[in-house]
Amino acid sequence: MSAAARSSLRGPMAGLAALIALAAMAPKAGALEIKRTTLSNGAVLLVSEEHQLPMVTLSIAFDAGARRDPEGKAGLAALTAHCLTQGTRDLSAPDFNQKVDFMGSSVSVDANRDYASAGLTSLKKYEPETLHLLAAIVTEPGLRDADIERKRAEQVAGIKAEEERPAYPAVVKFTKSLFDGTPYGHPAEGYAESVAKLTSDDVRGFYRDHYKLGSAVIAVTGDVQADDVKALLEKQLSGAHGAVASQTAPPAPSVAPGLHLNVIDRNVAQANVILGFGGIERSNPDYYRLQVMNYILGGGGFSSRMVKVVRSKEGLAYSVGCGFSAGKFPGAFSVGLETKNSSANQAIKLVLEQIREIQEHPVSDEELDGAKKYLIGSFPLTIDHQGAIAGFMLNVELNGLGLDYADKFPKLIQAVTKEDVQKVARTYLHPDSVLIVAVANQREAAISTAALEQPPAGAPSAPGH
Repeated sequence: MSAAARSSLRGPMAGLAALIALAAMAPKAGALEIKRTTLSNGAVLLVSEEHQLPMVTLSIAFDAGARRDPEGKAGLAALTAHCLTQGTRDLSAPDFNQKVDFMGSSVSVDANRDYASAGLTSLKKYEPETLHLLAAIVTEPGLRDADIERKRAEQVAGIKAEEERPAYPAVVKFTKSLFDGTPYGHPAEGYAESVAKLTSDDVRGFYRDHYKLGSAVIAVTGDVQADDVKALLEKQLSGAHGAVASQTAPPAPSVAPGLHLNVIDRNVAQANVILGFGGIERSNPDYYRLQVMNYILGGGGFSSRMVKVVRSKEGLAYSVGCGFSAGKFPGAFSVGLETKNSSANQAIKLVLEQIREIQEHPVSDEELDGAKKYLIGSFPLTIDHQGAIAGFMLNVELNGLGLDYADKFPKLIQAVTKEDVQKVARTYLHPDSVLIVAVANQREAAISTAALEQPPAGAPSAPGH
């Protein structure tokens, strides 16, 4: 690129970067107002007008996540998403990127476990041109063989790089063991061997079957008017129709009684451990009670029991925490733990002891109050800039939370009682039916079910008991 060309790009790109920084700091005024309508192609449109800055953010959720990967083609949803940004029928990848860069805009497509998301961020004055480019890659993508082959190679290389991290094979093994044979049974990016076998026809077929606007949700926020946005989208997406067939929900994951141990023996300095069992779907009405319980147990950082006991008091973990991966279908409850090889058995036992403790005894008033204050106080951070607002609106629609969710969330958390916390702990935590995967130097760690079934010597109770 010439110096003159670089100079021509610097203005709009620098301006957008500055506005993005300002948007992240801009205070929110009043409750979030969301306007909902439906386009003629069937897509649900959500708009939140935020006129503080001359910027626009748009995100489209497609029913094209990794749970839609065909059997034996793990990673196809992710590869398809990556390939969509490689130009249109009329624009090569370099030409497409040049047009986006010249405006200082960003256009992206990615896929996670449940959905694929196509989005843009632009200055207000470039909104029509940027939207035209985004619309082109989701309705008339290039999907050329050479581009697909290049992105496939990049994805394989990325997976192989991840495999060198000790925590990665533990996550992959835990996921496969808990969800084997279901749509959640593989990592979203797939496996190196499965992605390497994917063909250009696979990608084009997945795009054809799953990138349908009739099943999509579109979220727009920024310096926009709802009626103008709808008219612009009707024009840009006029040729995109059809819907994706619904997907049958798989059985909820479960673990048989007992401790089910899988050790991946590696010459590592620290043992990386994941343990857990089946969890919940996002629509579960106990979701908010579980958020409070989980914060107290292990999701609240240094405020949580697991960190206080396993890390701070006993000094057995570099890091420890837990959480529910609640998706469209029931996900997992899992604990992540990093510890010295020699202390792996003791650390795992203490984690299981903390799970039993929160089932057997009510949490303290101080713990409950601290969890509520944090969850309610941090909630505004989920809608503190345009990208977050767009993601929030998609979450609201896809999970049926209601347009007044921003107002309801604090009330739902505040209503949780100590009795609620203990009840959901007893219902959804299963310390006697646990899947455990560890990447460790087994010569030093000697992790075994026999060792884990012994109660931890002098096991401390939770703080405050």
